[in-house]
Amino acid sequence: MAITQQRGNTLVGFIIGLVVGLTVALGVAIYVTKMPIPFMNKGQPRSIEADNAEDKKNKDWDPNAPLYGKNPAKPADKNDAQAKPEGKSADPIADFAKVKPTEAKPADAKSPEAKPTEESLAASDPFIYFVQAGAFRTTEEAEAQRAKLAFLGLDAKLSEREQGGRTVFRVRVGPVDKAEAEKVRNRLENAHIESAMVRVQR
Repeated sequence: MAITQQRGNTLVGFIIGLVVGLTVALGVAIYVTKMPIPFMNKGQPRSIEADNAEDKKNKDWDPNAPLYGKNPAKPADKNDAQAKPEGKSADPIADFAKVKPTEAKPADAKSPEAKPTEESLAASDPFIYFVQAGAFRTTEEAEAQRAKLAFLGLDAKLSEREQGGRTVFRVRVGPVDKAEAEKVRNRLENAHIESAMVRVQR
């Protein structure tokens, strides 16, 4: 009789342990599925109004906004859009040759002795300077701006950067010293191109 009693207690203990274990596992499973997952909206679909508000906000987003400062961007003239050629000719090189150059200024030809060495620049100014002529959403826009700068005789480079969750393509001239950066910026102002001087620690 003692053996039967022992077997009964073992079976009851096993069943109670199994029920308690399953209850704990069920509680953990419910807790884990109900907890929000970071960086994910699981089970919370976005409303159409929220999507429309996001689209409207992003529609007029301008990556150049920090460059404007106190002077906001001006919309392009309608006359500029009409001045574009209507069709492409078969010979673009001949078309380019027909265009008359406007105020062709030779680049500043300095002798190699006149240029300061890197060591003297580093000793005098702990910063290097870039002149940024815009930040654009697409590489095509950035390349177009770079071409405008090339026509002015400036060697600009494109750099890709993440800004506000979006990739922007910056058009920069440099690195140069402060005096040269001021000259470049003045040339861009005279050509009606907005720009900003960027200072970077050496």
